[in-house]
Amino acid sequence: MKLSLLSAASVGVLCATMSAAALDPITIKGSKFFNQKTGEQFFFKGIAYQPRTGVAGDAMDPLADTVGCKRDIEVLKDLGVNSIRVYQVDYTKNHDTCMKLLEDAGIYLVLDIPSPKYSINRKQPYWDHDIMSHWTAKIDAFSKYPNLLAWIAGNEVANDIETTPSAAFVKAAIRDTKAYLKKKGLSTPVGYADNDDMHIRMNLINYFNCGDKDSRADFYGVNIYRWCGNDATFKTSGYEDVTKNMTDYTIPSVLTEYGCNLVRPRAFAELKSLYGSDMGNTFSGGIMYEYSEEDNKYGVVKVSYGSTTVEKNGDYANLKKALSEVKPQTIKSSDYKPGGKDSACPNVSDTWHVKSEVLPPTPSSARCKCMIDSLGCTFKNDNLTDDEGKAVGEVVGNICGQTSCSEISYDTSKGNYGNFVACDSIQRSAWAVNKNYLNQNKAKCELKGADVKTVSSPKQPDQSVCLKEKDDIGNTGSPATNTGDNNSNSSSTSGSDKESEHDKDASSKKSAAMLSAQPLATMLASAVALFYLF
Repeated sequence: MKLSLLSAASVGVLCATMSAAALDPITIKGSKFFNQKTGEQFFFKGIAYQPRTGVAGDAMDPLADTVGCKRDIEVLKDLGVNSIRVYQVDYTKNHDTCMKLLEDAGIYLVLDIPSPKYSINRKQPYWDHDIMSHWTAKIDAFSKYPNLLAWIAGNEVANDIETTPSAAFVKAAIRDTKAYLKKKGLSTPVGYADNDDMHIRMNLINYFNCGDKDSRADFYGVNIYRWCGNDATFKTSGYEDVTKNMTDYTIPSVLTEYGCNLVRPRAFAELKSLYGSDMGNTFSGGIMYEYSEEDNKYGVVKVSYGSTTVEKNGDYANLKKALSEVKPQTIKSSDYKPGGKDSACPNVSDTWHVKSEVLPPTPSSARCKCMIDSLGCTFKNDNLTDDEGKAVGEVVGNICGQTSCSEISYDTSKGNYGNFVACDSIQRSAWAVNKNYLNQNKAKCELKGADVKTVSSPKQPDQSVCLKEKDDIGNTGSPATNTGDNNSNSSSTSGSDKESEHDKDASSKKSAAMLSAQPLATMLASAVALFYLF
C-alpha cells in the first residue's frame, strides 16, 4: 500500500490473536516496518527455511515436522535470525508446535501463499476460484499465529519480457487476498518477490506500487544474487543500482532472497551494506537463501527429515558473524515522516504486455456454477482424468481456433478479460464444448476422449444472469472489467537467472507462446491444453 501514514486502524496488528508471551506485532508506516508496541524500526534478519532432503514425495512442510523444528530452532537462534521465509506448507496439517517454538525463540514467519499446484502459471496465467480457495484456506490456517508477519503472493512469477502478462494476475491475486484479509478482520501485509531481471525490473517495481491502493503490494521483495565473492563491493556488485531503484519507493523494500554461492564459503560482506548506510535507509533488511544445504548448494547446514543431526558448514560461521556485527541505524515510528512519490503505472510496450489500469476479475464460484448450469452440452463428471484432460485440451484448442472463445479468454495488453475467465480450467473447457455444440445448431454433443452429456433443459436458461452473482469476496456486478485505478466491478463484456528448487513448480514446467501477442482464440487453444498436462 502506498500511504503517507498507516494507523493502527488501517494497517493494524499483523496477527490474528495475541497472548501474554506473543511477539510484538509488526506494522508498516510509509516505507518502513515498525514494532507496534515499542515504536522501534524492524529490520529482517532472516533466512529461507525449506529443508527438502529426505522428504517423501511432494509432502514438503517444514512447519509440520516437529522433529525438524525442535532440531533447528536452537540453530536458528544461534545464527541470530529474527525471521524465516517458508515457501511451501500443507495447510491441512497441524503447525501449532513449530509455530510456538518459533514464537518462543523470537522468530517471525514470512509465508508464501502459492503452492506448486495452486500458483499463477507464468506462461499461461489464470487467477481462478480453485486457486483462490486454496489460498484463503492457507490464510485461515495460519492467521491465528501471532508471529505470522507477512504473506508473499508470488515469487519470480513474471521473470522475463514474455511472461509479463502474469503480473496482472498476481496483482489481481494481491487485491483479492487483501480484500479477503480485510473481510476477516486481518491486515497482515501481502507482498511480491521479483527476480531482478534487468529488462522488466522497473516496470515490475512501478506496477506493484501504482494505481488503486487496495490492489498494490504492501511491500516489495527483490531476490538478488549479484554480490559474489570477497572482491565484490556495493558498487561493482550492482547493489548500488538496485538501491537507487527503490530510493523514493513509498512501500517497504526487502531483499526476499540474497546470497550468491559462486564463491564458497560465502563471507556475506553484503550485510555491511544492507544494514549500513548504503542500504539501511532504503531496505528493511533481508532473507538469506537458504538454511539447509540442498542440490543447489545454498545452505549453511546439512539436515534431513526425520533426523536430529545438524552439520554446519563454513557458510554458517560466516553468516552468524556477519549478522552479529550489523547494527542498523533505526528511527522511532513517532519521529518518522514518510516521503517518496507515487509510482506511475507502466505503459504497454515491447517489454511490458499489460494494460496497467485494468486487472483480471475476482473469482466467483457462484458465477461459474451458474454458467455451468446454463450449458446444454457439458461433461458428465466434475473431474477429469489425466488422459481425459489431454484429450479435452486438444479438442478445446481446435474449437477456440475456429470460433470466438472471448468469454473465457483474455488479452492483458488490451485489458480485455472474459466474463468467465476466472472459472477453473474444467469449467472454461465446458463452456467451449458447449459453444461448439451451439455452433452446430445443437446437432451433436460429443467429445472424443471424454464423456459428455446433453442437458435438454438447463437449470439456468439465461447465461447473462450469472454476471449478477457475487464474487468470492462478496462483491456484486459483472467481472469483465476490474481496473487498477478504482477497483471497479463495472460491467463491460470484453473477450476478445537463478531458478531455485522452490520455484520449480507448475509455473516453470509449462511452456507456451507469449499470451498478449496472440489472438484470444489462439491463446486459449494453447492455454486450456496446458492446464491438463500437469
